[in-house]
Amino acid sequence: MLPENITAILARNETWTGEAASEPYEAGWAREAIVFVRALKEPVGPAPLARVEISPDGMHWVPEGTEMRLPSQKDGMAVARLTHFGSWLRVVASFEDDASCTVLVTLHLKA
Repeated sequence: MLPENITAILARNETWTGEAASEPYEAGWAREAIVFVRALKEPVGPAPLARVEISPDGMHWVPEGTEMRLPSQKDGMAVARLTHFGSWLRVVASFEDDASCTVLVTLHLKA
């Protein structure tokens, strides 16, 4: 049997500021996941750490433990590899005042 793969776009051309979060994605069928965050424009201010969060229902979230530094330049990328994440995934970040980043967040899943 061939493995099942899918790529999901969680955020496209969104400018993240303050407390930011991607759309949640139900991925309970997947065995592993890779999250990519790419800066589509030159970021403003310091690049924060982004965190992966998990949820049993897509509404109530807890930190999964994986963190990645968001890109500090246009077309820069951050990546996180995940296993044992349950059903729902999303990426969140907390930006300092006047800091921002326009992002493309993709989730790559494999059964």
